[in-house]
Amino acid sequence: MKDYKSTLQLPNTEFPMKANLPEREGSFLQKWEKEGIYAKRLQKNAKSPSYVFHDGPPYASGHAHYGTLLNKVLKDIVVKYRNMAGFCCDFIPGWDCHGLPIELRVDKELGPKKAKMSVAEIRRACRKEAQKFIDIQREEFKRMGGFAHWEKPYLTMSGDYEATIAREFGKFVEKGYVYRGKKPVFWCGSCVTALAEAEVEYADHTSPSIYVKFLLKDSKKFLKQWNAPATLPVYLVIWTTTPWTLPANLAICLHPSLTYSLLKVGKEAWVIAQSRVQPFLEELKNPEHEVLATFTGSELEHASCNHPFYKRDALVILGKHVTTDAGTGCVHTAPGHGQEDYEVGLKYGLKPFAPVDGRGCFTDEVGVKSWIGLPVEKTNSAITEKLKETQALIQETKITHSYPHCWRCKNPILFRATEQWFVSMAHENFRERALKAIDLVHWVPKWGRNRIYGMVQVRPDWCLSRQRIWGVPVVAVLCEKCGVAHTTAEFIYAVADRFEKEGGSDVWFEEDLSSLLPKNFSCPECGGKKFRRETDILDVWFDSGVSYAAVLEKRLGIQEPADLYLEGSDQHRGWFHTSLLTSIATRNRSPYKTVLTHGFVVDQEGKKLSKSAANFVPPETILKKYGAEILRLWVASEDYRNDIRFSESILAHSTDTYRKIRNTARFLLGNLSDFDPKKDAIPYSELGEVNQWALTELFSVVEKLKQGYEDFEFHSVLSTLNRFCSVELSSFYLDILKDRLYTDAKTGKSRRSAQTVLYSILDTMTRWMAPIFSFTAEDIWQHAPILQQGGLTSVFLSDLKPLPEEWKNPELRERWDRFLRMRSCVTKVLELARQEKFIGNPLEAKVILEASPDQKKFLESFGKDLADLCLVSEVEFGTAHGNYVFDCEEVHGLKAAVFKAEGAKCARCWKLQKTVGRHLEYPDLCERCAIVVK
Repeated sequence: MKDYKSTLQLPNTEFPMKANLPEREGSFLQKWEKEGIYAKRLQKNAKSPSYVFHDGPPYASGHAHYGTLLNKVLKDIVVKYRNMAGFCCDFIPGWDCHGLPIELRVDKELGPKKAKMSVAEIRRACRKEAQKFIDIQREEFKRMGGFAHWEKPYLTMSGDYEATIAREFGKFVEKGYVYRGKKPVFWCGSCVTALAEAEVEYADHTSPSIYVKFLLKDSKKFLKQWNAPATLPVYLVIWTTTPWTLPANLAICLHPSLTYSLLKVGKEAWVIAQSRVQPFLEELKNPEHEVLATFTGSELEHASCNHPFYKRDALVILGKHVTTDAGTGCVHTAPGHGQEDYEVGLKYGLKPFAPVDGRGCFTDEVGVKSWIGLPVEKTNSAITEKLKETQALIQETKITHSYPHCWRCKNPILFRATEQWFVSMAHENFRERALKAIDLVHWVPKWGRNRIYGMVQVRPDWCLSRQRIWGVPVVAVLCEKCGVAHTTAEFIYAVADRFEKEGGSDVWFEEDLSSLLPKNFSCPECGGKKFRRETDILDVWFDSGVSYAAVLEKRLGIQEPADLYLEGSDQHRGWFHTSLLTSIATRNRSPYKTVLTHGFVVDQEGKKLSKSAANFVPPETILKKYGAEILRLWVASEDYRNDIRFSESILAHSTDTYRKIRNTARFLLGNLSDFDPKKDAIPYSELGEVNQWALTELFSVVEKLKQGYEDFEFHSVLSTLNRFCSVELSSFYLDILKDRLYTDAKTGKSRRSAQTVLYSILDTMTRWMAPIFSFTAEDIWQHAPILQQGGLTSVFLSDLKPLPEEWKNPELRERWDRFLRMRSCVTKVLELARQEKFIGNPLEAKVILEASPDQKKFLESFGKDLADLCLVSEVEFGTAHGNYVFDCEEVHGLKAAVFKAEGAKCARCWKLQKTVGRHLEYPDLCERCAIVVK
């Protein structure tokens, strides 16, 4: 038998089957950087409509983790898609550079040396620390294949950015939002600073749980009013899990309309909310008791109680925030240690009192010598003992409950009233305007709207000041004569100009204050001329919250809201939140049109990934083993609206998907090695029906891909690509093409028609996969010179061009959908025969189809191609019988049976054909192959 291999058009490509991603991705990164591909793309799109995508700045501390890598890949998919779709998407990456984590890290590194250093020297050390991790993270983000202005990012510590921060603060002052006052804020004694709400996280904490009684003064008057025995002492019973706040108690708050019970226990009468009596008594092991009277909380307003261990009164006040979910309905109120306490206290003229210093220790004001200087948490037991001495303690137990902790040091925090700079949420209907703006934004997913709406709805005034060094200063002064803090917009703007001119806000800490003050500056309260500078810095969330002003408006010259902000779900109370507030206050509009939120990365069981846990594999290990492309594929495959699961087994699934798509691309490349679309392409009208169907399918796939990208449903994009490669292509179309591609005449119309379609599929698929499969798409592109015509040296210089409308053919698609349902009957009976080892290759088979007249007529319309479409050597119509019969459930009335095909096996195409032996020169070939070889 002759060897006819040389007469076949077998696939020919240097595109490797094995991707070797970890080794080869570096070459593509070098190409993109060396050739300035992203810059060329922007230049190409310079006159196109813009798509404004603003990068939320990650914190410049530590290496990138899976959450930040996921975030950057999602952003990169958007950037690449929008640019290839014909928009100019100029993406400037940023870093959040100020703040406590960096300062604390520097403190640790400096150790005792810090005490001998100036503020300016410490700030320079912080700047150096931030820059170190900016450089580290930038390389980690670039390794993922991201396109951005990596060479010129925005940094919140740069001089121009710090000047913008100060100017935006000046606008708040100018518009009357800013005030300085003493009120309780989240305070971390370990970090010695106020905290923003976004810097607080909740975790379980074990605390004392105590019931304390406050003696009601003028008890006889109230007992008479309630027709109760006048000889009983009356106590209001409170419950607290923070005994250390009792020194700051100034009041007991009742709900005005709640019903309260006067409960006789022993020789005392206790006031308890009626609905809490039963659970309260159960906690006390059900002592003997008697309900003497009931009344509403409003009846006790303005009464007074004795403080349990101080010689001062606790005023009885009313507040609708009082609930009966726990406790007694009588709420211990310390206006210096809680927002609700502060607000209700204001109504009754109670000034906040907090005898606690910045390190969370009691000051002299606490009045008990042995408590002074102790951390407040460590005085709980001492205060409880004091209550026992005064016989004010009813019961003490322990409780584990959710309690606020500092997100940096992870220690429990406290509410502490201190002098701070605030933004009023009531000024000029600020809160209401922000809430209205939220409803004009497109939130992805939709629940993002409710999340941020609820936060803005209940948030207190924004505490802007922090008691640290590394940040942008609150540009203000304090009068040496009267101590009043003062600032003006003009003063702030002038100092901001100095920041910009002299490279940053170090000027504030290094220059003599007199050189910064305006001429004839005086105290508005007392007329004093001598001042000391404010040492507080601005909340770093204000820094990042004005990024649109520094980047979009100043750098890009864009005055409209950004088209997209994209960050993790924690930014509803972080960057999304503060960006909204700053923009509403100063521009009266939202800074963004669409906000996309993704979840957190967790392990396969849904547990938090932790560097110290067994479930953590460092990203650099994954990159060395799998490459960035597989991580990009993992990002795209997950539904980011929920928490995103990560494990090596999940990556293995992504690797399978990747392999299918890569192998499809390799097949396409291999069969286009001798094809030039300019010379060899066949017009659509002459392609033949199965090829036209393939283009119809391609048209439908592109519609789905576009919708997926537009809706940010990247997992839908990936599943569409995967299905197209696995089902429509590999399982059918490419399978049936192999015979004509390999065995038909090289330049014949049948083969060129197939190649025409393969070229369209390769060109289209490579472009549409590029935003996700960035390295692989570029790999395909570089192995396909036919795709690079017109100077498109990179896939990212190509466009996602629309396909010809004539390819959209619903009737043809419906016809082939019907055929494929029928073909599945053949596929299943062939598999049955193969499992029984009746046949090996399907080309050994003849299929007999038993069909209704309508089905037979339909299948006969595919003519002599029917056997090829079924991948068998012969198809006949008749009665399905024998040992291998399949009754098709999907198509009622259709049956298929398998027999051995008649004729001999062609030595070239391997089909069993009756024409083998008829050609004298090539007796071992079928008629078709003999003609081609001859």
